[in-house]
Amino acid sequence: MNARLIITARLISDFGAFLNMVALATYVYLLSNSAMSVGVFLASRVGGGIFASLIGTRFYRRWSGRVPLIAFDLLRAALLGLLLILPLSQQALLLPVIAFGLGFGNSMFAIGLNSQLPRLIEPAQLLKTNAWITSASSAAMVGGSLVSGLLVAAFGFETVFALNALTYVLAALLIAPLRFVAAEVSEQSTSERGEWSALKQGLRSAPVIAAMLAVTMADTLGSAAHNVGFPIISRLLTPDSASTTLGLMLAVWASGKLLGARIASRLKGTDNRDLERRYFLGVALMSCGFILMFQQHSLLGLLLFSLPAGLGDGVSEVSLMSRLQREPEHLRLPIFSFLTLLQMTGFGVGMLIAAPFYGWWTPGAVVMLFHGIPLGTLLAVKGLALRRGRVARSSPTPVP
Repeated sequence: MNARLIITARLISDFGAFLNMVALATYVYLLSNSAMSVGVFLASRVGGGIFASLIGTRFYRRWSGRVPLIAFDLLRAALLGLLLILPLSQQALLLPVIAFGLGFGNSMFAIGLNSQLPRLIEPAQLLKTNAWITSASSAAMVGGSLVSGLLVAAFGFETVFALNALTYVLAALLIAPLRFVAAEVSEQSTSERGEWSALKQGLRSAPVIAAMLAVTMADTLGSAAHNVGFPIISRLLTPDSASTTLGLMLAVWASGKLLGARIASRLKGTDNRDLERRYFLGVALMSCGFILMFQQHSLLGLLLFSLPAGLGDGVSEVSLMSRLQREPEHLRLPIFSFLTLLQMTGFGVGMLIAAPFYGWWTPGAVVMLFHGIPLGTLLAVKGLALRRGRVARSSPTPVP
């Protein structure tokens, strides 16, 4: 019961998130006629996510369960509702605030749901549930991104914002019946200690988790680069139908991600080492897929390599979530907050760094450079693991 409610709520919530991401960016540009305003809007949204990652651990230590998740859904609905009641003159000033609130709500909802999922789902069902959540998110991305433009053209921005607010209200209603298993008191008591110092100690005792987070940070830089490059490569290949090409490319990539999530849930072997190995392999496949995508000179080639890029993304995301959720509760929450911090800062900084490179180099060269960062990090992690193994084997065995 819990699993179906969570998957449906995540599908509706993510559909709303992608719906407003496209519609609001377009709305800001039409309202201001300024690319700088769009940049400020997007930066404010990322800033909200970063702020959420910094306070998420302390917040969920004090308030856990379904009530905060419902509250953040209703917060996002209320922020979009402001666009329906405020005059245009006031909207221009409040849009960065609304963007900050949406980014904050999105990240707080994700931190709360991901960190508390083991309290909602039986351990044996976590991997399958994560796979379905990733599949639902992929479907929501395609639906929200593609439907947004059609809805705006057919019904106008106000109708889209009203529908978007309704999606968050529906998600909140689906969260309401969830039943949480109570957290252990001994684990909750660790909140009195410094959370970040506890996280640092936990990562020292689990170097593989630290390596996974390092690879995630590097991968976020690559993701920022290819997101900046999507509209550029679409326009270069098909100048007369760039938006159609972009939609097709995202649809094929998301289909690959959905398929990758389903494959990840059906692979044999579900212990920690299996999940760790699949995560690293998934990141390698994803980065190689994006590098090959941006080397193509035809629409067919672009779409062909979009599929393995999505496959790797699906496998890596399911494996990462499932592995991190196996950590003890006193570490799980700060790990997910730290993960969100890495993703938000890496994506925001990555977009700022990558954008100028497209004025100097070809899209293929830029994506090769930035997706070479996670591939290089993977090689470094592998090298450190081999070195650690050689040191362990060469250490003298203690005499009993």
